[in-house]
Amino acid sequence: MQNFRLAAEPECQKQDEADMTLEELRKEIDELDRQLVALLSRRAETALEAGRLKVATSLPIYEPAREKVIYENVRSANKGPLPDIELTHIFERIIDVMRALQRNELASQRLAQGNAQAAAPSHEAGVQSPETGNRQ
Repeated sequence: MQNFRLAAEPECQKQDEADMTLEELRKEIDELDRQLVALLSRRAETALEAGRLKVATSLPIYEPAREKVIYENVRSANKGPLPDIELTHIFERIIDVMRALQRNELASQRLAQGNAQAAAPSHEAGVQSPETGNRQ
């Protein structure tokens, strides 16, 4: 597992960054982008695992209260320079994408179950919908 620098940079490094060329800054941005991709991929895998657990325990995929906690956590960790509102917008989009991943996996599971049930039909009343946790 890689460790990513998240702590504040020393003052001498800030001065070095001021002396960097545009090409060096772009290389640093490219490296940061690769790190973001790796972290977003880890987050997506974790979100998929959470989605599987939600389905197994009949919890809804969409949980507004949990999303509110995420936004509060993000804002409290924010040290700038991004304004809280902009950082929240970024995380709103990240969460939308993660929820879509969970729903797509859920749809794939339903399709697989539907194919299996077509081979051996069964009529169960009161089955809960994994997406909302409500009875169908």
